[in-house]
Amino acid sequence: MADILAKHQYYILLYDLYGGLLTAKQQNIFDLYYQDDYSIGEIAEELEISKQAVFDALKRSEKILAEYENKLALAAKEISRREIARKINERLQKCADEELKEELLDLLVQLNMTEEE
Repeated sequence: MADILAKHQYYILLYDLYGGLLTAKQQNIFDLYYQDDYSIGEIAEELEISKQAVFDALKRSEKILAEYENKLALAAKEISRREIARKINERLQKCADEELKEELLDLLVQLNMTEEE
C-alpha cells in the first residue's frame, strides 16, 4: 500500500513539474485519475471512451512524465530541496538564539515561496 501511495505522489509531483507538456486529453485523464481520484471505469464513462483507451492514456502519460524526469531531473532536485529544508527547519527548532532563529526561519519561508512560484 505504501508503494502505491508513494508512486501516486511521485506521479503527481512529476505532473506538477511537466504536466503542461502533455496533451490536453492526457492532462484531463491524468487529472481525473490522480487528482480527482476517479477510477478508470468512471473516466471512461465520463469521457465516453473505452477503459482500455483510458488505461493506455494513463500509461503513456506516466511514461512521458518519467522520460522528462530522466532527462531533466527536476523532481529529484525538488525532493532533495525539500529534504534539506526539512533538516534546516528541524535544526532551527533547536536553536537557542531566538533572533537568529526568527531570521533564518523567515529566509526558509522565502525560499519555499520562491520555489513554489
